[in-house]
Amino acid sequence: MSEQQHGDQHQGGFATRAIHAGQEPDAGTGAVITPIFQVSTYKQDGIGGFRGGYEYSRSANPTRTALEECFAALEGGERGFAFASGLAGQDTVLRALLTPGDHVVVPSDAYGGTYRLFNKVLVPWGVEHSIAPMGDLEAVRAAIRPGQTKIVWVETPTNPMLGIADIAALAEVAHAAGALLVVDNTFASPYLQQPLSLGADIVTHSTTKYCGGHSDVVGGAVVVRRGITVPGFEDAVDRVAFHQNSLGAVAGPFDAWLVLRGLKTLALRMERHSDNAEKVVEFLLGHPVVSAVHYPGLESHPGHEVAARQMKRFGGMISFQLKAGEDVAVKVCAETQVFTLGESLGGVESLIEHPARMTHASVAGTELEVPADLIRLSVGIEDADDLVADLKQALDRLG
Repeated sequence: MSEQQHGDQHQGGFATRAIHAGQEPDAGTGAVITPIFQVSTYKQDGIGGFRGGYEYSRSANPTRTALEECFAALEGGERGFAFASGLAGQDTVLRALLTPGDHVVVPSDAYGGTYRLFNKVLVPWGVEHSIAPMGDLEAVRAAIRPGQTKIVWVETPTNPMLGIADIAALAEVAHAAGALLVVDNTFASPYLQQPLSLGADIVTHSTTKYCGGHSDVVGGAVVVRRGITVPGFEDAVDRVAFHQNSLGAVAGPFDAWLVLRGLKTLALRMERHSDNAEKVVEFLLGHPVVSAVHYPGLESHPGHEVAARQMKRFGGMISFQLKAGEDVAVKVCAETQVFTLGESLGGVESLIEHPARMTHASVAGTELEVPADLIRLSVGIEDADDLVADLKQALDRLG
């Protein structure tokens, strides 16, 4: 394995690392942007004589290596891994670290696709799970099964209710039980939050979202911390690396290149997403048809103090509920013009969706079911006044 594969040592601020970590000018041409190595196999200098550690692009590809090094530098981990989707990365982590008979504590407010993975794929494999509100440390402790629980799985902020979990406190709880803490950092992005610095062991991302940032790529990333000390998991980096290659759901070179491009402007975009979200929240709080606004930047949010401590800002995701109920919520989603009705999030364009019927339909009837009157916004980087005006006309018309 190439030494490049084991993380980059670039120093400097976040934006500097996002632009330079793992992305030195090409040695052959001087190109300042990492080339797209659209290649499946590599010439060997004799049998087993790999150039730079490259043999076959499922195992390693120079464009993917650059992305993986960049992610390791941004999250402050030992090694990064890039995947074909966020769920592919999550599945690889779980297959690498769990065996049938193990147990996982999962959030009561998890992304529907993640819960489907646990409930429909891992349960038949023999891995059990319990659901707990991650903002309640005592509930998490109660959900842990001594000797059986191997992972505490966390999203913060959560999708779609914007719940907040105390990463540092949960790391202590998990480690005391001999379990790892895995944090899905998709909603915050590495710019707003760095879970490994707070004690988490592994970070996952859907790079489709803020890291890619332009709604033109599907991808995932995993970063493993340096020096995991939980007994039995000290080799987590090697296990994830082995399973990434064995399962093969890796990021293709063009997809890796697109995410690298997105990371270069992540700092700028997250500031604008946060600016715009704050203005949208202010508008929603004053509208008479809105019954609740969920945004961790609000002092009234139950997780505000924790979010202010562990996040740089509060991000571009908002959810809110309507007094008139589900039917009106569905109609509002269809009436916006600047906000596009669609799933996913984190792109430069603003999106609106109805979680109960769209992204979270897979958890209907379970403990993770979301409110039927809930609307989720992914606030983009358009002019904030236009976003507010668009929501106002939709709510005024149908509210």
